[in-house]
Amino acid sequence: MTQSKEFIEKRRFIIKLGKALHKFGTPAYRLEAHLQNVAKFLEVQACFIITPTALTFVLSEDDEHQEYIHVVRVKPGELDLGSLARADELVDELSSKQRTLTEAIERLEEIANKPNPYGRLLTFFAFGASSGAFSMLMHTSWNDVIWSTLIGFVVCLFTFWAERSRRVTDMLEPVSALTAALLASAITLIDPSINVPLVILSSIIAFIPGLALTLGLAELAARNLISGTARIMDAVMTLFKLYFGAVLGVALAKLFWGEVAFIQPENTPLWTSWVAVTILSFSLVILFKARKKDAPWGIISGYVAFGASIWGSIYLGVALGAFVGAFALGLYSNLFSRLMNLPSSVVKILGLVVLVPGSKVYMGLNSAISGEVMLNATDVSSQAFLIFMSLVAGLIFSNVLLPSRKTL
Repeated sequence: MTQSKEFIEKRRFIIKLGKALHKFGTPAYRLEAHLQNVAKFLEVQACFIITPTALTFVLSEDDEHQEYIHVVRVKPGELDLGSLARADELVDELSSKQRTLTEAIERLEEIANKPNPYGRLLTFFAFGASSGAFSMLMHTSWNDVIWSTLIGFVVCLFTFWAERSRRVTDMLEPVSALTAALLASAITLIDPSINVPLVILSSIIAFIPGLALTLGLAELAARNLISGTARIMDAVMTLFKLYFGAVLGVALAKLFWGEVAFIQPENTPLWTSWVAVTILSFSLVILFKARKKDAPWGIISGYVAFGASIWGSIYLGVALGAFVGAFALGLYSNLFSRLMNLPSSVVKILGLVVLVPGSKVYMGLNSAISGEVMLNATDVSSQAFLIFMSLVAGLIFSNVLLPSRKTL
């Protein structure tokens, strides 16, 4: 039985929307729920199976017509919060009859092919600034902050190179970590007061898969087992590649020019934490390509997440303080979604990254293998899993108390 022209147009839009939202970094459980809602108002019977590397669409007009099955292999998406917001607004325009299906398909292609709104130069500065801000957030010395920023700029050049070379893309994480380790170790020859492991971590913080691990656990909690497991294993492998590169770099540095005795400098004052959160939030807006009109809300989410986690850690400890931070962030992002009629992810993702759980895993890995600690912290590795689960639980509890009106 032949399929109607209208159904063909509807299925084209659904498939293009699914591919675009996956490209913009939407988690599987949210993407499946969103596509189901779109299929429902388009009056198409649908079933979706979404994983980080494959999309499966099963669509039909009704029970009597044959099904259309579309399977495509894709690369894991990268976060693009601006395009995510534009795609959501497009669906709203389609559902309210402001656009036809043909117009919506054309607009979707424009959104998917839209260049980086901030350009290379701002991205370059944001990359280095995020490294320095993370170092400042760890309350180390000003020396560490300055050197982390400068090495972060060098690491950013590798990311630009990877955009043009497939070979560099395949080895981006270990080579970046290796270069950061060599540079940090070399710097000790002129400045022995830097904390080499922490400077390395800060320089490559953009690659630390803390957000991916959190989203993977959130997908498992939502019973999306295939996607959640795949995302977590991908994040763990990224972490291993980064750690291997860092260890190799430090070992080569000791072989080339030996080891310099560490001189303990004065740490940055406590008030710099808020400066660090401000710089980090601004940097994340650029790196995640959030729209300028959404940027203030995203920056506020960083303050909400960090402030609530600090307050919670006073009474519940650092690990459960993350639960308070995630709970407050979830309420704030869902309230934003209700007021602005936009996906909660537009601001939630920015706040989650400020909570930096991925660094705890890296520090724990360093302590377990080398026996050295990066900071004056104990039981880092034992806290890591509890922090991740606290983040997921905080988001789940906030969704129960104040649900978002949007599925994205």
